[in-house]
Amino acid sequence: MPDRPAPPARPAVRLTVGQLRVSDDHAANRETVRRAIDTAARAHADLLVLPEYAAGFDPRGTGPEHAEPLDGPFVTLLREQAARTGVAVIAGTVLPGDGERAVNAVVAVTGDGELAGVYRKVHLYDAFGHRESDRLLPGPADAPPLVLDVAGMSVGVITCYDLRFPESARRVVDAGAQVLVVPAAWAPGPLKEMHWRTLATARAIENTVVVAAVGQAGPGTTGRSLVIGPDGETGLELGDQPELRTVDLDPGLLAQVRQGNPSLANRRYRVVPA
Repeated sequence: MPDRPAPPARPAVRLTVGQLRVSDDHAANRETVRRAIDTAARAHADLLVLPEYAAGFDPRGTGPEHAEPLDGPFVTLLREQAARTGVAVIAGTVLPGDGERAVNAVVAVTGDGELAGVYRKVHLYDAFGHRESDRLLPGPADAPPLVLDVAGMSVGVITCYDLRFPESARRVVDAGAQVLVVPAAWAPGPLKEMHWRTLATARAIENTVVVAAVGQAGPGTTGRSLVIGPDGETGLELGDQPELRTVDLDPGLLAQVRQGNPSLANRRYRVVPA
């Protein structure tokens, strides 16, 4: 009997994109997230990325009424379910601020249920007729970038409106990120889907990283989650409805692209907080 070919080597990171519809009902949202983690676990994912404001969302504006502490029900659920399944989770939430305003944050939980870190959104969405700063406090621009190891690849975090600021992505890449995740609740409007796709692609090409831009589905958001390769190729693009999809990220492609396009090595400027 001839020898059977060896199975293909598994890529370093299997990523599940969780494009969820989020409401102002926190208990219902937690159940949606729990099911998403189960789906990611069945797909043998290493990492599940959920949208901005995954704990609770109001398309008219999300503020202190949706805030929960890091030891509250939402992050506790993430930690418990990550420890149960072994799936790391990155998700948007809202933390308490100064009472009048809250903090838009992204939490990263490892596959053993530990809280790896918190990114507090630096660039608030005061644009296109919106005023996040009326309800939210900005995170400190000089806070250390949130970068965590997932199955041997370094994953860095920014969120939503940060995507429009290339220095935000570059600072995370300077901290070692090979994959840039961007939880978002991208607001609809003229040209907004084109901006989303173009900006995500630009951040991938200029930094030679994978960009996983994960949006919300539902009222007040566009969906259209994306996974863009370091060469700018679109590996995944979802529509405007809730959906979970799993993709494999190839570290060999990343190394190959960086060898052919050494823009990070050739750069002449550094990014520092203003």
